[in-house]
Amino acid sequence: MTINGDGLYLVAGLALLLGAVLPRLLSRYAVSAPIAFLGAGLLLGLAVGDRELSPIAEPEVTKHLAELTVIVALMGVGLAIDRPISLVQWRVTWRLLFVAMPAGVAALTGVGWLLGLAPATALLIAAVLAPTDPVLASDVQVGGPTTGEDAELDEDDEVRFALTSEAGLNDGLAAPLVYLAVFIATKSFSPVEWLAWDVVGKSIIGVAVGFGAGWLLGRMTFSAPARSFRLADSREPVLALAMTLGVYGLTEVLHGYGFIAVFVAALTLRAAERRHDFHEELHDFIGELEHILTWGVLLLLGVAITGGLLRPLTPAGAAIGVLLVLVVRPVVAWLSLARTELDRSERWATAAFGVRGVSSIYYLAAVGAHFRSDLPWLWATLGFTVVLSVVLHGIAATPVMRFLEQRS
Repeated sequence: MTINGDGLYLVAGLALLLGAVLPRLLSRYAVSAPIAFLGAGLLLGLAVGDRELSPIAEPEVTKHLAELTVIVALMGVGLAIDRPISLVQWRVTWRLLFVAMPAGVAALTGVGWLLGLAPATALLIAAVLAPTDPVLASDVQVGGPTTGEDAELDEDDEVRFALTSEAGLNDGLAAPLVYLAVFIATKSFSPVEWLAWDVVGKSIIGVAVGFGAGWLLGRMTFSAPARSFRLADSREPVLALAMTLGVYGLTEVLHGYGFIAVFVAALTLRAAERRHDFHEELHDFIGELEHILTWGVLLLLGVAITGGLLRPLTPAGAAIGVLLVLVVRPVVAWLSLARTELDRSERWATAAFGVRGVSSIYYLAAVGAHFRSDLPWLWATLGFTVVLSVVLHGIAATPVMRFLEQRS
């Protein structure tokens, strides 16, 4: 069965309606909305028939849709975090970013090499799957900004804070590892240039643009001398989207890491006036947009799977996905969090919920052209891993977080 263009509008409308209803219907059960949308995408794939919606056939569409979804989500998680950046208060986050993530990439690269992959391909699949997702991990993240004059601004849920702050930063920090795989594959690797520019230079640009734009917009929003320029008084939440697109675009034009810039800008804007209730309006607006984009990505992923995305999956690819979700991430994160303030249960929960998703789709769509011979296998492995993560983490999130909350 195939459907025409008008029919696609009907499908899109029904999907959005389903998206508005599902979170409330599933809130009491151990089934997340992403699972339902992925399932809906599988069914939609049967309906659209021979329509070509594969990320391999449409890499640019896939890249830009995933890119937009990720940067909107990064703005959302940045606005949701109450806690100011600090070496001490973010200690768990720094461990996850600078110990667990590189150790996990190294371990998974080694697994791929032992399974017979070329070194560049093994590094690429490990790097692409490295970032934990700010899009699909909402069930284990902080709920939103705390506002009001009497509000207590410091999150007391260390697990949710750690997973939120990690997801906000490691999308951008995974980029140098992805580019390292590309440089090795194209035989253009220069250790000094990669370290100086791709690791340090682009990161500094991202942080600088994010901080500068966030500070400027924070002044304009909350404390501009002229009330006509004080954006918080206009109550226009579209500011969050304008800031997201503007900061990301400027950083990319300057060849920095836009993902880092967007998250830093959101944190800086949040710090400008923490108790103002306009933060909540910005967060709610960006959250609705994020949900719509997420539904679209998951529906299209389901369609692609129905259309044969997983056919090239090999036992090696399946092993990489299973080992990452069930062994590599939990073990390296658990070890990296030794001697932190997390107790045993919190430490295991933080280690286990490394959700994989839209950011991985973005990176593979962005650099996949350099790995043409392995591309079907790479997409099959990524698709399998994302589905595995969505299902397992989606089922486990509600009961695990509920257990931690009841225990505290």
